Parts: sequence; structure tokens; C-alpha cells
Amino acid sequence: MTKMKKNKLYIAAALALLAIASCKPTLDEYTPSAGSLNFSKYVAIGNSLTAGYADGGLYLEGQKVAYPNLIAEQLKQVGGGEFKSPFFSEDQANGSGYITLTALVNGQPVTAQVTDKLAYRSASPKLLTKYTDPINNLGVPGMRMDMAFVAGIGSQAGNMYFERLLPDADAMKTYFAYSTAQNHTFFSFALGNNDALGWATNGGVEDGPTSTLTSTALFTSLLGNYVTTLTAGGQKGVLATIPDVTATPYFTTVTRAALLAAVNATNPPTPVTNIYIATKSGPRAATDQDYFVLPFSSTGLLGKPNAAQIPYGLHPLNPVEDKYVLDVSETATVVQRINEYNAAIKAAANSKGLALADVHEFLNNVKGGVRINGLAVSAKYITGNAFSLDGIHLTPIGNALMANIFISAINSKYGSKIPQVDVAKYRGVKLPDTVTK
Repeated sequence: MTKMKKNKLYIAAALALLAIASCKPTLDEYTPSAGSLNFSKYVAIGNSLTAGYADGGLYLEGQKVAYPNLIAEQLKQVGGGEFKSPFFSEDQANGSGYITLTALVNGQPVTAQVTDKLAYRSASPKLLTKYTDPINNLGVPGMRMDMAFVAGIGSQAGNMYFERLLPDADAMKTYFAYSTAQNHTFFSFALGNNDALGWATNGGVEDGPTSTLTSTALFTSLLGNYVTTLTAGGQKGVLATIPDVTATPYFTTVTRAALLAAVNATNPPTPVTNIYIATKSGPRAATDQDYFVLPFSSTGLLGKPNAAQIPYGLHPLNPVEDKYVLDVSETATVVQRINEYNAAIKAAANSKGLALADVHEFLNNVKGGVRINGLAVSAKYITGNAFSLDGIHLTPIGNALMANIFISAINSKYGSKIPQVDVAKYRGVKLPDTVTK
């Protein structure tokens, strides 16, 4: 066993600071200015990414570095007002609970669920400690475009994160009504990811309202209602496109090759050359164009025999279940749907004269690996700096980068000069103290 200090990311951060310091901008270039915009009351509408969800949960540290909070901090330099978030208390700082990286064993991550200092007021149904004071960060994990218009999502039978924000008397208020009644002067809007992501993370299997694909027609109609209402008083804002699901480590970490290597490392009687998967057209051998979801690696199912002694995933008569694989056909379906959503978002931004933060384009670039102020960022699980341990949501570094995408879009559209977030101040995944080789 060898000691490995948790300083790899901080060395990179220091290099990034040196790179920034070496630039010598003129005073005019960096004189902050709001231009014609009014940032006195900025509100952020969205889902888990907006709320600061990370590592499979919503907790205080993640809330504090949610990209809207980082944007709001920069807006203070150009007349931005107070920006309030529904932070968990220090006594309940771990919120819903989350996963943490405890070790790396032979290069494989070992994680544990954080179970102390949680913020639950009820175990069944699961309900979080209420926070009903006025807020600016309106992000609700799990919120979808279609569900934003459904009464009861904020009730005890609905979304516990939205229920937390509503007084009991308002339990039937829709998220649309709640989020558009904030008397805002400027807004960011990043809703719609879950209308495709829920279906994709469930392997293209629909087994409830959170795992359906919202139709493009309905998405476009609801988006139009939202944007029209948000701009009814002449307010300006920024819309965000929806990321490509295949740009996240949730879908790119557990590969066919890695699964085959793991099986063959157990020295089977004959080498295993295929992983078999269930598809809507029947079982077949997996290809490199099929995406195994990240949780499959921890199920312990691969190779496990059924009652007929047929090993799971290693024979077409006992294939890997569809819910664990986004196959090539399902991938094409969800990619097309996201492209259609994004076309609607771009059209809405154009029609209302709003800024567009192209998160889809940015995360696709990150997937291939980029260097930003000397810091290497990619979609690699754990080591890529951008994505947290759940493989979908962002690290503090990822949130800082996301904030800058929004800020750049606002500056480009409206001629404002909002300073960028210093990405070098933030961390990636927290690394364990030791590794076992």
C-alpha cells in the first residue's frame, strides 16, 4: 500500500493560477459593467445541476458551488443583488446523503454512502427539512419540463426537493407557477435535461413518469409558455441547451472491453469474447456502440448463474437486462430527441432576444478533453475533473466552468462585462488518502 496525497488537482490549479497571472489585460478590457442589464434580482430556474446536486445527492458543499451561486457572486461586481439559496444547515450539512470516494484498489474506486448529518424530517415518505424563505436559486433535482406544469409535484407524494421549498398550503402549486412569480429582473433557465436523461439512465426503459421521453411537441409548447411568462415584463435572461447524455461518464466508463477483461481475469475455462445484452428486438452480443450505465459495474451480476446455471450476461439466454444498457438504437433515439429539444431552445432564445449558453457544445468538447488555463478537463470518471462520483453531475471545477459558459453567453449577447469565475479556486473529485496497487 502506498500513500497518495490529495494534491494532484491542486498542483494543476496552481499552474492555472500562474497562467492567469501571466496575462496582462488592459484596464478597459476588465472594467466590470452590466451594460444595459438589471441584475438586482437574478433567479435561476432548473433542475439538479442548477441546485448543486453532486455525488449522487444534494448536500451543503455542493449547494454552495452550484453554478448559479458562482454566477451571482460575479454579478455583485456589476450591480447584482443578494442571491439566496436553500442551503442545508451545518447540523444537516449532508442533506439527502451522497457518496464519497474512500479508496482506489487496483485502480478501481471504492465508494461509501454518507449517512450522518442528514436533513430528513421523515423516513417514510422521505421528506427533507423545510426551507420556505425567499430564494433566488430555484433549482429542483429531478424537475422536468413536463412535470413543471403538473400540480402535486410539490406535495408529500411528489418530489421531495420541491416539497421542501413549499409551505404546506402551497403543496399543489406547480413549479412553473412557483418559479415565474419571483419578481425577477434577470433569469437563467436550464430545464429539460431530465425529460431525456431519465429515459436514458434507465436504459431506454419506461417504467414510470420520470423515465419517459417527453415529446418534442409538448416540450416546445411548454418551453414557449415558460419563456413568454419569464420575459413578460421585458426581462432579459439566458437559456441553456441540454447536454448529450453520451458526453457523461455515466455512459462511457463501463465499457464492453472493460467487462470482458474483468470476466477473463477470473480465468474461465475458455476465454469469454462476448457480453450479451437484451434489446427491444431480442438478445444479441454487445458492441462498442452500446453504453453500459455506470451502476452496472457495482451490481455484481455479470457472470452470476441463474437457476438454469446460465451465467448472467455471458449467454443470449441470460443477457444483461435492458435497463443496464443504452443500446445503439436507443442512443440514436435519445440523441435525436435532445437535438430537437435544443433546436426549440435556440429558437426560443432567438425569438425573445435572450442569451444562449450552449452547454451541449461545451460538454461535447470536454468529452474529448480540453485544457483551460492549464487545467486538464475531460469526461473521464474521477480523473477528468469535471464530473462528480455519480457520473452525471458536476464537481466544483465543473460548476465553475459551467458558470463561465453562462457568463460568456451573457456578455456576448448583451455587451456586458461580467468577470469570469477563477476556475483554479475549485476542486475536482476528492481523492482518497491511499491507493492499493
